[in-house]
Amino acid sequence: MLRHPHASPLASSTTFTEQRTVPRYTVAAFAEVTDSATETCIRGRITQISSKGCYIDSPNTLPVGTSLDLYIFHDRGTFATKGKVLYLREQIGMGVSFLDLPKDQSEVLDSWLAGLPTL
Repeated sequence: MLRHPHASPLASSTTFTEQRTVPRYTVAAFAEVTDSATETCIRGRITQISSKGCYIDSPNTLPVGTSLDLYIFHDRGTFATKGKVLYLREQIGMGVSFLDLPKDQSEVLDSWLAGLPTL
């Protein structure tokens, strides 16, 4: 079986794509993530987003399981939430899940997704 290039190292018999429960969308945005424990800040580009998370292209990554503060800057404004690193591709990027999404930020994200093309 071919594995998705962003496959989780924890997924053994199914691809990460098969595990997804919500659609992913194409987006052009920038992200800033800060490790909640060490305050390490990383910037990257977002090309894929969903209602549950995003993929951040960046040569710098944080370890899987890292809790972080996430800011996404898009031409339609700014989205901010807590997140967690789900998987990574060393020196390429990382998949981040959204955690404890505040209602006002959920509304921002929903408005963005409504205008984006699906993958």
